[in-house]
Amino acid sequence: MRLGIDFGTTRTVVACCDRGNYPVVSFQDAAGDTVDFYPSVAAERRGELRFGFDALAVASDPEWTVLRSFKRVLSGPRASPDVEVEIGGTKLRVLDLLTLFLRSLRDAVLNRSNRPKKNDDGRLISVVATPANAHGSQRFVTLDAFRRAGFEVIALLNEPSAAGFEYTHRHRSTITSKREHIVVYDLGGGTFDASLVHMTGRSHDAVTTAGLNHLGGDDFDAALASMALDAGKIEKIEREGLPARALAALADQCREAKERLNPNSRRIVIDLEACLGDLSPAREVTIATSDYYDRCVPLVESTITAMQPVIARLDAGAGEALADIAGIYVVGGASSLPIVARTLRERFGRRVHRSPYPSAAIAIGLAIAVDEDAGFELSDRLSRHFGVFREGSGGDEVVFDPIFDREARIPSSREAPVVSRRVYRAAHNVGRYRFVECAALDRLGVPHGDITAFNEVVFPFDRRLRDRAAELGGVTVERMGNEGPLIEEQYAITSHGIVEVTITDVEAGYRRVYQVGA
Repeated sequence: MRLGIDFGTTRTVVACCDRGNYPVVSFQDAAGDTVDFYPSVAAERRGELRFGFDALAVASDPEWTVLRSFKRVLSGPRASPDVEVEIGGTKLRVLDLLTLFLRSLRDAVLNRSNRPKKNDDGRLISVVATPANAHGSQRFVTLDAFRRAGFEVIALLNEPSAAGFEYTHRHRSTITSKREHIVVYDLGGGTFDASLVHMTGRSHDAVTTAGLNHLGGDDFDAALASMALDAGKIEKIEREGLPARALAALADQCREAKERLNPNSRRIVIDLEACLGDLSPAREVTIATSDYYDRCVPLVESTITAMQPVIARLDAGAGEALADIAGIYVVGGASSLPIVARTLRERFGRRVHRSPYPSAAIAIGLAIAVDEDAGFELSDRLSRHFGVFREGSGGDEVVFDPIFDREARIPSSREAPVVSRRVYRAAHNVGRYRFVECAALDRLGVPHGDITAFNEVVFPFDRRLRDRAAELGGVTVERMGNEGPLIEEQYAITSHGIVEVTITDVEAGYRRVYQVGA
């Protein structure tokens, strides 16, 4: 079976490839009802872990601790496979937590879903989405966890690029020789991405991408929860003493209330007593929908500000003005909130098109991408600058060496990796490589803004140190003289958007290979 999987912050959506159709896979929840997503939730009790619907089924039991939105752990500036996550009385690596969650997803797809079973051999050949601004560690952990869980991942695609496939599948008639670009606006549960996609026939080129790793539907839920506490006259100092379980219940109720809103909604009722129990000052509070939308406008404006580099690239380099594009395509579960489309239309006019299936658009696009007979091709982008800090001026200063810029192409699985090389004579006994990814470079070429620093890599230039690889971190850096070994660094972008580094002592034939973020 061929699947497109959108691992979301709050919900994971799966679509399948079924003879040229791309239906969303439905699951049975604990009550036997059919839903078109799998909850991205974990629960723990005395070392026992449950996931998805099984975790939601025990969410109200005080013996269980529920963890939501754990995908956000992956996007932290120091995220790595070994970062520990604490849930109840259990600590485990984020890679292990994600692997266990995905094993439960695999079991649900195979045994608790409406997947087509004709000619099914049990293989789950998958294309998986990552946020466009995902750094190397996030991509590596995602890929490794899916594979450990039993999925055959053949590609990782940036989420808005996948939505571009769904747009072409649904709105092909809007793509003309005069209007070959769309802007994808993707507001998910925990992240926001925007991409400029150029489309000619069935070929897609993700020209440029921008976004925010820490803004999504969770933040709109938090805004409503804060308003509910304000309406209940619960002071900020009192909120610090509220139990975590009560606040989680309030966030859940606010999420559900938000998702029920439609353009005709006038008020939002929150049952405070059901969340806070005896600590609640009132049984329920009522919030005017217009007031909630006013609170949300700055969040929506933040997404519009974040997408300005995409709009600027369209005006400057794509050969089209904003008014001449095929459309701004709005996807992502959080984009269903009416104020999102309203604000975008006020700013950009009638070119704004909201997907009829905003929560599933990315999964459907991924299913199209995994379909060998669909004939679509994608040229995706790295979307973050990658480079290394080096010592300069004989060790008196540190300089940043940019290796790939944010618009470097990610090769397809059929293409050779995109490669950059550095060759030099080593001057020291060991080389310390401090790799960095970032969203932007300042005018001096120095990383700034959203920066991710990876674990330091240490390579032994002194050949006498090569049997002490485990001890290199404690070796003092010393100059070797003028005739150190000839070193070649090769940097390759793989088809999954991960940078692989090969450092070689050319004359000795000694090399080591590193996957940045592993």
